[in-house]
Amino acid sequence: MVKLELLRNLLATEEQCEISSQWPKVMSKMTEKLEELEQHLEMFIEHSRQLGIIASDFQPQGQNVLNNKINSLVQEMQEIDGLRTCVQDIQVPIGVFDYIDQGKNPQLYTKHSMEKALQKNEEVKGKSESLHRFKGLLMLELSKTFDVEMKRYRAARNPDRPQ
Repeated sequence: MVKLELLRNLLATEEQCEISSQWPKVMSKMTEKLEELEQHLEMFIEHSRQLGIIASDFQPQGQNVLNNKINSLVQEMQEIDGLRTCVQDIQVPIGVFDYIDQGKNPQLYTKHSMEKALQKNEEVKGKSESLHRFKGLLMLELSKTFDVEMKRYRAARNPDRPQ
């Protein structure tokens, strides 16, 4: 949901008010399609599991059951393929797959990414504040040593500002 809020904030400019008013509808429809895809994938996995059980202990009298499971598996594949166009524009960061490969919850990827971004933001903010303080101190010391030159410098930098 954090991403949704960030996207809404990005779309809040005056030029994009029309788009942002339609955004909840677009997100709602996309969420529905993703949930539908998730349900079909879960059914596909369950049918695959059941098919594996039937095939591992196959008996000739169970041929109809096996055929029905294969048909239901094919039907789920067709349903999943039908949903492909609704979700093909979704881009998943490679890091998510790395988390999955490591046996971690992929939802932690977003949490860790946000934590890294906040940490980096704090670092940059600290550096920026340090540079700003350094600039102030440097200007003060230069003014003490090179008073005339600094007045000319300030006049050239800020012609509208009184000296």
